[in-house]
Amino acid sequence: MLVQFLWVLILVLVVLLLLVGLLYKIVPFKRVTIFEYQRGLKYSKGRFSGALLPGQYWLFPAFTSVVPVDVRPEFISIPGQDVLSSDGVTLKASIAAEFEVIDPNVAINKTANYRSALYLTIQMALREIVGKEKIDDLMQSRSAIRAKLMELTSAKASDYGLKLKLVDVKDIMFPGEMKKAFAQVVKAQKEGQAALERARGETAALRSLANAARMMDDNPNLLQLRALQSLADSSGNTLVLGLPNSLVPMLKRKESPGATKPKEPSEEE
Repeated sequence: MLVQFLWVLILVLVVLLLLVGLLYKIVPFKRVTIFEYQRGLKYSKGRFSGALLPGQYWLFPAFTSVVPVDVRPEFISIPGQDVLSSDGVTLKASIAAEFEVIDPNVAINKTANYRSALYLTIQMALREIVGKEKIDDLMQSRSAIRAKLMELTSAKASDYGLKLKLVDVKDIMFPGEMKKAFAQVVKAQKEGQAALERARGETAALRSLANAARMMDDNPNLLQLRALQSLADSSGNTLVLGLPNSLVPMLKRKESPGATKPKEPSEEE
């Protein structure tokens, strides 16, 4: 009886396997894998029925389909755009932005192409910002342009199911004539700064000389000490000193009328 039961069990299992294989061929199931960096959009008879987290799923493809969506951060680069500032200067500005999909349902089902939509939004925001500013303000406050771009585009990105993480101006380019004009302005500024530094140095030197002259007037012995110091530092054998007129009488010895000349030694001495 036990042997017969085993044979019947084996026969039933074989029949079941055949039926499963036949059913799979007639109505095949499909295994779908959603990776860690993806989210799956599940559709039942064409209608969105929910989002799938990472994992493996068995689906009945006749009625159900899954669309994987990459949710990793992405970068978008906008090349040089010709924009006009408020003072009539034409320039080219290139922008880089980083974003990620936070709501796959909105990004896929509510927007035809969320990348193109974000691209156009940033482009229009750049034109709006540059059109309201003068060229000098744009050159001096690039960080302000970044902040305004984030302010104008973050809300729009949320409407597309995206999160804008970073947007910044990569480069600002000007026509050839404007480049020459800016180069001349920078050159003039640098030359003015150099002239100012030279004037400051000359003023400090004159101030030091005036202080030294005042100290020598108060104490004439300082001039003799300075002369001895110059003599010690000199490597030559000749030293020329320029003495004030007030010190010349100190170096001359006037002879009195009754003074006798020193006696010359005789031959015997």
